[in-house]
Order: sequence, then structure tokens, then C-alpha cells
Amino acid sequence: MPELPEVETIRLQMEDELKEKKIESIKVLSDKPLKNVTLEEFAERVEGASVKAVKRRAKILIIELSTGDSLLIHLKLTGRLLYLAPSEPIEKHTHLIFNLNDGNQLRFWDLRQFGYVKLVSGKLSEAPELKGLGPEALELSLGEFSKLMKSKRSGKIKPLLMNQNFIAGIGNIYSDEALFYAAIHPERDVSALKEEEIARLYEGIRKIMLSAISYRGSSMDDYVDLYGKQGDFVSHHKVYRKTGQVCEKCGGSIKRIKLGGRSAHFCPKCQV
Repeated sequence: MPELPEVETIRLQMEDELKEKKIESIKVLSDKPLKNVTLEEFAERVEGASVKAVKRRAKILIIELSTGDSLLIHLKLTGRLLYLAPSEPIEKHTHLIFNLNDGNQLRFWDLRQFGYVKLVSGKLSEAPELKGLGPEALELSLGEFSKLMKSKRSGKIKPLLMNQNFIAGIGNIYSDEALFYAAIHPERDVSALKEEEIARLYEGIRKIMLSAISYRGSSMDDYVDLYGKQGDFVSHHKVYRKTGQVCEKCGGSIKRIKLGGRSAHFCPKCQV
């Protein structure tokens, strides 16, 4: 699933390409992604609207429209947003096509169909998808991050980092990478973390995520950016999906365990 760096990459590209553009018409090949509105109402409220801004909250893209409505888009496991010329072939699993007044299209593609496009009006903060989210991972100061960590009396650190209600934007990839950077075992209890470890984890999250954004994210499975290009941060991964490979720091072997129903990759020597 795309995490903060991948979604932020797409947001930045959409902001460049879509801002002030008008959605002239919509072609719906499958209405499955539309979660809270009929096809007729969706077309009526979106066609003719201009893109006012493109924002992000956690792993959710937010397209603010000139009408006061907003589109919440979650790519989930396999979703893609692609900015293409109409002459480009329409691939299987393309569900929605937004025809723009610059002559190009924004296409929503989703192989496994878990992603969604939701039309909302009124206060975005009241939308169920956004209401319970924790603070943004890249907007916290060290003091705020430390206070947040100390607010939890127990819990293993990796699942906690991935809990979007605790801290927003971190998933499987960047929790593994940040914990390796901080030399913290994924099963460590948050209550046992020392102040210097919390500071190192904070530094790792910021450094790794900002670097990942500069490389347009990590393409491990289906993720591509707005132009259909893969992100280049995979070559900078230290542990994620590197089971059995040599640790760059100590020469040991990267291990994989199951933790909270998800995989955790780490170096047993570096992350005691």
C-alpha cells in the first residue's frame, strides 16, 4: 500500500498538473470506487468544477473543488492515479476517467478494487476517514513526538508506528526502515524506549521519508507516480523485503518475523 512518501509524491505532481484545471466530464467504467454517492449525483456535482487545491492527510489524497465539495481518494493496495493523454490506451482495471480542460485525463486504476473515491461536502475534519487520524508524521516536532511516544504505557513499537490513529502516514516499509535507522527491534515495547532512542527514531522517520519523497517513493508492487513511473527509493532500502540478505552495517543476516499480522524486517545484531 502506498505510504506517506508515495501519496505525497502524487499530491505534489497533481498540484502541479491539476490546480485551476476544470473537470469537463467524467467517464465511469465501473462505479465500484464510488462509495457514498450515486453515479448521477457524482457526475452532477463534479462535472464543471475546477480543482482548487490538492492536499493529503495520512495516506488519503484530497482534491478540493471550486464548488466547495472535495474528493477523498484512497489508493489502498493497488490503486493508481494517472495523468495521461486521451490517445493513451485505456488499460483494464481503469474505473474512472476525469476529462480535463487542458485536453488530458486523470484516470483512476485499481487492480484489486479496494481503493475508493468519496465525494464530501462541509468540514473535511468531520469526514469519518479523517476524523480519527493521528498527527502527521512529518509535522511533529521532536518534543511532540517524544510526548506522543510517552503517552503509550505499553505496546510493541512497530505496530504502534503503523497505527494511523496514533501517527499518520507510516506503513510497513518506512516503519521497518526507521526502526533499523534507530537500532530499535520491532518488538520493543514503547514504554522501554530511552529518550535517545526516541530522538533517533524521530530523526530516522524524518530523514528516510523526506529522502523517499525526493526519489518519488518506493515501487515494490503496483505503485507508480502520476506519470506511470516507478519510484526510485527501493535501492535505498536497508531491511524492507531483504530477508536473508547481508546487513550493510554489521554484515549479519536480515530476518523477517510476523508481528500483528504484518511482516517486520530487521537485523537481529543491529536491532537488539
